[in-house]
Formats: sequence, structure tokens, C-alpha cells
Amino acid sequence: MRAESAAVQEAPGSGRATTDMNELKQVVHRKLLSETEFTVLQRLNRRQLAERIAYLTDVVTTESNLSLTGRVRQQIEQEVLYEVVGYGPIQTLLDDPDISEIMVNGPTQVFIERSGHLEMSDRRFADDDHVMRIIEKIISPLGRRLDESVPMVDARLPDGSRVNAIIPPLALNGPCITIRKFAAERLTPDDLVAFGSMSPEMSVFLEACVKSRLNALVSGGTGSGKTTTLNVLSSFIPNDERILTIEDAAELQLQQEHVITLESRPPNVEGKGAIAIRDLVRNALRMRPDRIVIGECRGAEALDMLQAMNTGHDGSLSTLHSNSPRDTLARLETMVLMAGMELPVKAIREQIAGALHLIVHQSRLRDGSRRITSITEVQRMEGEHIVLQELFAFERHGMSAEGKVIGQHKATGVRPLFTELMEAEGIELPTEIFMNRG
Repeated sequence: MRAESAAVQEAPGSGRATTDMNELKQVVHRKLLSETEFTVLQRLNRRQLAERIAYLTDVVTTESNLSLTGRVRQQIEQEVLYEVVGYGPIQTLLDDPDISEIMVNGPTQVFIERSGHLEMSDRRFADDDHVMRIIEKIISPLGRRLDESVPMVDARLPDGSRVNAIIPPLALNGPCITIRKFAAERLTPDDLVAFGSMSPEMSVFLEACVKSRLNALVSGGTGSGKTTTLNVLSSFIPNDERILTIEDAAELQLQQEHVITLESRPPNVEGKGAIAIRDLVRNALRMRPDRIVIGECRGAEALDMLQAMNTGHDGSLSTLHSNSPRDTLARLETMVLMAGMELPVKAIREQIAGALHLIVHQSRLRDGSRRITSITEVQRMEGEHIVLQELFAFERHGMSAEGKVIGQHKATGVRPLFTELMEAEGIELPTEIFMNRG
């Protein structure tokens, strides 16, 4: 037996060997499905279903002549319930607010990220088929599929948490699931200031930029918190504007009243019917948007986004994977070239310099914290190159004895050139915000 099974013991005098708790859960689950019609299961509420599972647990333990402790019985009943109305073994991890990521590396290995650090959890799946059932439960409501012809999929949970799944033959460990959880409560600018992700001055500045309809990109590495920051920036958009969000898997959580959410679509079984982000961006321009918010810019849609920014659709926001503000521009150039237009590099850079005002760069530091490490103005073209000017930066001063990054956000002392655009919108920022206090 495995470690859990010590609490599942034979009844006194029965002479039976100790039974594995995981096997017992499977027996109860199979009995529930075989002895209860599907239409009846659908009609049962959570309390009625829990009562049905408790009854079947009694039946199975009596037939097997087993004696269960109260704690083990409760755990079995809860996990069988999660198989029906939740996501099986990982449901308790999804319910834990301290866990930010869940990584299923095949049936026998489930890692979690807690407070920025990875650790192995005690959750396990029965086998590869069990993992596949949970994946299907996630993607089926979204109309997505996962099989040998399409062995990778991006999806989302009902709360907006991001899900990626990949299966054999691409994943040699067995079916893998990666879930990046979103906080149950939507974070506010004040929350990011409290966490140390940005300073109060940076929050005031970014709010003024969004309200002034400046075009901004949130850049950073994987897991650096770009989508969270994009959500916070979008909260500054006035409530009387028509906003269109465009994503591969809808995960933005805008609170404004007038929001249209567009989501890309993968090809069907015949390999047809795919709708890419680029198609949605082009269509969005015909939908009279005041703002266009693209969840992530990762391909040829970069050209359409820049053209939208250059043709009167001010105040657009998006995220992009990169290692620095300067690298963000190089990534944008590369993605524009993916559109196949064969534009000269100088023309692309002129488009970028004319369209983009601001790059907000986010990093995940060694201690697991996520901080805005740079706010940079995109100024102008000089010769063949785009001039960037850093306005705010995070200065690091080492590590504490507890392993925390020591540092602080500072203004560079430079006032942005787009101040005139902000003043034209009736927004004036005090000079003190940009002062370098040493």
C-alpha cells in the first residue's frame, strides 16, 4: 500500500489486507457512475450529491469489510465529489488562495508554486486516463479539443485562470497540465503599491497615462505578472468608453460596463475554421472601439495593432514577452516581419515610434516577487534607431538574510516628452512625481 492507505484498515477479525485509499476512491466513483443515471446526476445539487456519495461509501466499505477513520472517510467522499463537480485531485489546490500555479507533470507528480517557490504537492492521479478526463473537463465547455492531431491546447477556467495542456507523444511524462491561477479578488493599483510592485508615484503616473489615451505595452518574462498589470492599467479606463478585449483565452477581468470580449478559435477536426488574433484585431477596427486591449501580442497581429494605434485608436494596451524595454522593440520588429509584408526595418521602426508611447517592463525577481522594474518612454526616431528614455526604475541593493530582494523604485528625474499630450487631455502631473530623490 502507499502512505495514505495506512488509515484504511480491515474490520476487526476480518483477516483482509490493508486497502489502498486511492483504489477505494475509484471504486466509489465507478459505483456512483454505474448506479446513477447521468440525467439524475445532472439534477442533483451539491448537497444531494454529497449524500449519495456518503451512502455509496458506506456500501463499498461494508461490502469490502473495511473500517475507515472519520478523517479518511471525509477525504474519500470529498475527492469523489470533486471528480464529479470539480477538477479531481487538483481541486483542493485550486481552492487554496496561497497557491499561484499548479503543474501536473503526468499522473504521479504535481508541483505547486506558493509564495514564489516551487514545491511538490501530495496530490496524485490514478493514471494517464485520469489526467485526460480532467483536461477534457476543462476544455470541453470552451469547444476546444485535445488529441493526437492537436496535442497542445490553451484554455481557461471559469474564474479566468490560464490553462495549458500537452499530451503524448509530445509529452513523454504523460499528459501535462499547467494552470496559472488568478486571484479570487481582482487586484487594484493600491494592492500593487502595497505589494511593492510599484511606487505610489508610478501608480499616479500610469493612471494619468491611461486616462490621456497613450498607447502602452506591458513587457516582461513568463510569469512576471504582465496580465495582472494589464488588468490594473485597464481599471484606469473611464467607464463611459467602449472597450474591446482580444485574447487567445479570455482571462482579462475588466470591470467597466461597456466591454466586448473577443476570443480566438482553433481549427476544427477538419483543420478549418481557425480565427487568429490578427483576424480579431482587424474586425475590432470595424466595431467602433474607444479602446483596444490585446491580451498578448505574439505574432503577425503586431502589425495590425501598430496600424490601429497610428490611425486614431489611441489608448490601446497589450502585453508582450521580452527581457527589457529595448528588447521589446526588437520583438515588435520581429513580429511585424511575421506578417509577411516585407517592410524595411526603418519603416517598421517609424511605425513603432509613431504609435507607441510607453513600455511598462515587469520582472519576476529571485525571491519570487513580481515588480515593475522600468517605465520607459518611446520618444522618437534618430537616424536608424528609436530613442528610449527611462522615467522610473527599480534599483536593487542586494538580498536580505530572509532571501528577499532589497531595493526601491525611483524616478530618473526626466519629465516625459508626451506631457503635452497629457495636458491637452486636461491632465497635469506635479513636477515632484518625476524628481529623483537620490
